[in-house]
Amino acid sequence: MKVKVSRKAHFNAAHRLYNREWSDDRNAEIFGKCSNPNYHGHNYELIVSVTGEIHPETGFVMDMKVLKTIIREEVEDPFDHKNLNEEVDEFKTLNPTAENIVVVIWNKIRGRIPEGLSLEVILYETPRNFVSYDGN
Repeated sequence: MKVKVSRKAHFNAAHRLYNREWSDDRNAEIFGKCSNPNYHGHNYELIVSVTGEIHPETGFVMDMKVLKTIIREEVEDPFDHKNLNEEVDEFKTLNPTAENIVVVIWNKIRGRIPEGLSLEVILYETPRNFVSYDGN
């Protein structure tokens, strides 16, 4: 029997969406206000879900205290109150769209989740706009 356990988290960060190869006009046409050279921010909400078999000795799929620590160390500490473009290495050359952010977060967390457990990350950029990634 497989069960999915989830933990919510959040971080606040600024970013600018733009393609370095394009003119300012082209970036404004494609990304609109999100290409503001002075950046803009979001209150990101995150749901990290781990799915797997219930361990017969603990009754856990995964210890939620451990998941909380992983999220804090891999996402909240490095991303919270940061300019993603300027202060987070992964986005110095990668456009920090919600799609790219969720994949980066998934990759950072995946290496710390025990083998045999699957991982899904849902990232809300706004209450109405969100993306998800499960490694596929």
